[in-house]
Amino acid sequence: MKPTLSSVRAGALLALLLPLGGSVPAGPAPALRKALPVQGAQPDPSVIAQFGLLDNAKLQSYIDSKGMQMGRISDRPADVKGFTIVDSPIINAFATPDGHVYFTRGIMAHFNNEAQFSGVLGHEIGHITARHSQKQQTRSTIAGIGLILGSVVAPRVMQSVGGAVQQGVGLGLLKYGRDAENESDELGVKYSSKIGYDPASMADFFLTLQRTEQSSGADPVPTFLSTHPNSADRYTRVKKLAVTAEQQAGRQLAVNRDQYLRLIEGLPYGDNPREGYVENSVFYHPDLKFQFPIPQGWKSQNSPSQFQMAEPNGKAVMILLPAGNKGLDETAQALAQQLKLQNAQAQKTTVNSFPAVVIQGDQVGQDQQTGQQGITASTLSYLIQDGQTVYALVGLCGPGTLDSYGSAFQRTAQGFKRLTDASKLNRQPERIRIKTAKGGQTLASALAANGVSSKRYEELAILNGMKTTDKLTAGQLFKVVGK
Repeated sequence: MKPTLSSVRAGALLALLLPLGGSVPAGPAPALRKALPVQGAQPDPSVIAQFGLLDNAKLQSYIDSKGMQMGRISDRPADVKGFTIVDSPIINAFATPDGHVYFTRGIMAHFNNEAQFSGVLGHEIGHITARHSQKQQTRSTIAGIGLILGSVVAPRVMQSVGGAVQQGVGLGLLKYGRDAENESDELGVKYSSKIGYDPASMADFFLTLQRTEQSSGADPVPTFLSTHPNSADRYTRVKKLAVTAEQQAGRQLAVNRDQYLRLIEGLPYGDNPREGYVENSVFYHPDLKFQFPIPQGWKSQNSPSQFQMAEPNGKAVMILLPAGNKGLDETAQALAQQLKLQNAQAQKTTVNSFPAVVIQGDQVGQDQQTGQQGITASTLSYLIQDGQTVYALVGLCGPGTLDSYGSAFQRTAQGFKRLTDASKLNRQPERIRIKTAKGGQTLASALAANGVSSKRYEELAILNGMKTTDKLTAGQLFKVVGK
């Protein structure tokens, strides 16, 4: 979440959450990520609403340059439209049906040379030029990047949230079958070698991806291998394709490790606490300068467009999102209409000196399970005004269960207050730092010499595409993370 103005309107943001009829006052709402200039074709606004843009002109210029170079030598140059790095720690890259390729900063951090980047770039351009997305669009599924609600919240509550949370904050990504993946691997090898890079590095990066997935355990957030199904023979197959490509090239193909590592020096790593973080069941937002408690035991997920909290058994959900700057009365009316509340009751109040309105009522609509019209959810929501900005804390639970969950909604909303703790306000993200090895060091000893905790050795080994026992040569560059 970021405190900037954009062309996104309050209605559009509320519509992400609330699919039902009604109007929302027009006017600019605070965008939760900064809109940054992007060269070439503009990225899809729904992707940027989901992830935000990475503010790194040097890295963006690099992927523009390599992407356009590769697009020109591809089989369908006119289909390749643009390239964007999005501000997400998730390790992923994807191409959208409009011909745009996206890399997360998480995957950029995990590449260890230009050839690995080039191989994945070629693979994604391959999905575009082979028109896989257009062929499979009718069978597309919502990957739900960063979304916990689809799997956590009970169907009736999910229906109340509209099923539109999936459409609004989930990103429609295609899961390709093995044939499509194999074809894109072949094209990735072809395209990366054609612009002078060693395509065997793409196969090496598959090993990094596999280690990352294995180390993360039961992670609900889809990553590259969940949107690009892996197979046991994929590494071997790409290695063989790479040998053939190098023979056809008739020259040594580039890897460019040091050049790439210097390029990502300072890249944010992991979650960025400036945009909100959870610690000891409290959500803190340093840039927007507020905090509020999360119900004990509830699952939570932050995204550029909203912050979501869900009861672990999926029986209730509470979502924070910006609701524009039209004032409390007008926004309250719009929210009640948008939720289609029956017998809505609105009451003015204050929440820790912030002007506020609390709205209670039953949502009416068609039950997707029975097809009958009736009450689909109970709601207790708060609108809280901070300066010109109104925040909506929308609490939804199953019909007739507000007695069970209303107190949790109330405690969360009434705990919304100004963040003043300097230690929370000044929290900074970790960043990639490039270090130079001394002779005779293993990766583990080099990490230890740079103050890395032993608990993070395996994480940093994966980040470097190495094992902790690997010997480093004098002068070899490697990654650590730090403030």
